[in-house]
Amino acid sequence: MLVYGKNVLKDLELKKIRKVYLMENNHDKEIESFLKNKHIHYLTVSKKQLDLMVKGNHQGVVIDIDDYNYFSLETVLEEEFLVVLDHLEDVHNFGAIIRTCEAAGVKSLIIPKDRSVRINDIVMKTSCGALDRVKIVLVTNLVMTLKKLQKEDYFIYSSFMDGDDFRTLDYTPKRVLIIGNEGKGISKAVEEITDFRISIPMSGKINSLNASVAAGILIFAMK
Repeated sequence: MLVYGKNVLKDLELKKIRKVYLMENNHDKEIESFLKNKHIHYLTVSKKQLDLMVKGNHQGVVIDIDDYNYFSLETVLEEEFLVVLDHLEDVHNFGAIIRTCEAAGVKSLIIPKDRSVRINDIVMKTSCGALDRVKIVLVTNLVMTLKKLQKEDYFIYSSFMDGDDFRTLDYTPKRVLIIGNEGKGISKAVEEITDFRISIPMSGKINSLNASVAAGILIFAMK
């Protein structure tokens, strides 16, 4: 997988880096020193070549890394707090939520295989290295996964516009927070097995928040 950017390079685990492509005539001595000090193999190529390799602002640095290895559900069942994304689609929201999880000390995040975001170059850049400290679990069937978690004594808290005020609840020791799709919210199938519907009260005229903003508020409240 190709990722890009100076900060991404510095945040990556060295063992994941296969090769670095550096823009020729690059005058960033800090990056060159970093590569040499870490004994990272790199090639100098033209800006045109880098532009063809990735679409974003690469800052003269493109990194070839191992593809992300998703975790299994069994590896996270000992954790008290899990975050689940119900078919989230925006990669920037995904990256931001990963960063929030890492900042709050949440160790794992669950996503479904179908109709959902996956780890890519944009997520890597947006998450700013947090992916090395947050497990991403990929599951085939989200509803079956949540039912299994309920059998393991987890309670499901789903975010809704008309749920109970999140500030008024006493959260269970083992809990799962569900963040819904940017446009459709929580899916009907997930709603049917939800234990608690929670919401963030709004005082202004805007009646909803960006998914990553809402996730940030609720993650820190429930942690």
